[in-house]
Amino acid sequence: MAHYFSEQPRTASRPGSVDLVLPDLHLRLETDSGVFSPERVDVGTRALLESVPPPPQEGDLLDLGCGYGPIALTMASRAPGATVWAVDVNRRSLELTERNARAAGLDKVRSVHIDEVPDEVRFRAIWSNPAIRIGKQALHEMLTRWLTRLTPDGVAYLVVQKHLGSDSLQRWLGEQGWHASREASRAAYRILKVTP
Repeated sequence: MAHYFSEQPRTASRPGSVDLVLPDLHLRLETDSGVFSPERVDVGTRALLESVPPPPQEGDLLDLGCGYGPIALTMASRAPGATVWAVDVNRRSLELTERNARAAGLDKVRSVHIDEVPDEVRFRAIWSNPAIRIGKQALHEMLTRWLTRLTPDGVAYLVVQKHLGSDSLQRWLGEQGWHASREASRAAYRILKVTP
């Protein structure tokens, strides 16, 4: 599955679609090969979206590792006054997120490469199903980079599979000076709440 971490996936395009059905939202999303979980909304993503409280209603919000956009579009739907930054390294993912946001009429979603977010932007909330499989060091670097951009009252929610290291990630976050607690547990997933 490592190909979805690539900036330009080599996998031949195979367009498809999935339905994101939540109690407050129903969206049909375009997907494609070479992106994360193209055949269904990932169980971890669904657990996150069904467990976290509503995002702040204004300010800047971040979906870190947006894929084709289920998290970003849910944030934008639940907080129409906020600007949602949907970031990823995968250009195919970013194009899909942009198209899906446009189709849903969510014009405050900014689908941008991970290196193109202006340095001055600070986030009131970060929601992420982070790419654990990129390796521990790369994951730690990525989380450090973005968690330091939370506002003083900001909060991040991360969904991590238990057997892929959610407990050790929670410990590591605490060792780095973050307050990290388990917000919810569902199936094999943990929702971690992280605050400055």
